[in-house]
Amino acid sequence: MAKATRASFGKAVVELGEKNPNIVVIDADLSKSTMTGEFAEKFPERYFNVGIAEGNLVGVGAGMALCGKIPFITSFSCFVVGRFEQIRMSIAYTGANVKIIGTHVGIGIGEDGYSQMALEDVSMLRALPNIVIIQPADDIEAQKAVHFAAGYEGPCFLRLTRQKLEDINPPDYEFEFGKGVVLKEGNDITAIASGGVVYNTLTAANELEKEGISVDVINIHTIKPIDEELIISSAEKTGKVVTIEDHSVNGGLGGAVCEVLSEKLPAIVKRLGMRDFGESGSAEDLYQKYGLSSEGIKKAIKDL
Repeated sequence: MAKATRASFGKAVVELGEKNPNIVVIDADLSKSTMTGEFAEKFPERYFNVGIAEGNLVGVGAGMALCGKIPFITSFSCFVVGRFEQIRMSIAYTGANVKIIGTHVGIGIGEDGYSQMALEDVSMLRALPNIVIIQPADDIEAQKAVHFAAGYEGPCFLRLTRQKLEDINPPDYEFEFGKGVVLKEGNDITAIASGGVVYNTLTAANELEKEGISVDVINIHTIKPIDEELIISSAEKTGKVVTIEDHSVNGGLGGAVCEVLSEKLPAIVKRLGMRDFGESGSAEDLYQKYGLSSEGIKKAIKDL
């Protein structure tokens, strides 16, 4: 059943809270949007609303982590990652065990427009040496990723959607940190996607198969550290790669893939993503306009 990955987080963090008394949630006055309301009701002594003060959100989270708690700090991704300097010094530099939950990412948030669209968050946090970056593609992957993050020792960033995502993984799916998932095997071209556009990529590949184009579809849920081995092996097989992301093409998934291939293997790469600021509109219309719908992805693959 289609579900927003922010809702998956809300469910998973309650499960974690029931098992581990060191789990705390810190919110910046957006509990209804970040889906932390149930945690607040069940564990009021472990839920903290710092108000519209994302700098304090980062600082309080870092302080609690350095005192032995496992804080999940939550806000719209553009707001929390926008406090980059504080993340850099208070979380990354100290190695604080903070889980940064950025919701409402990409143009998929729809009508709220660019002021609330995180289109640069991955590229910003990729620059920090020790923050891992995870972007799940459906409900079960998101829940598993949240559970992984709670047990991971160190700073972690989860990039979650406002819009509902269709299921792509089976019920017995197991999340493997740092390992991409081959959703469909092909020989003609490699399509590497992450997050909210993975389903559209798989749909495009299935349609292209009817036209005689065989697409290797890879879901990269862990953008950092990225699965270099899988990317190289697929690119060696096909020689052509398309990356698809609801994020700027500069420094995100496409940039990470290009960095891997430029050092390891000659391959043609087309980066499909945002080259603009985005705008207000429905998620479906925006994906259509900016080439991230299944039709747009299909066209990009055929062009290459």
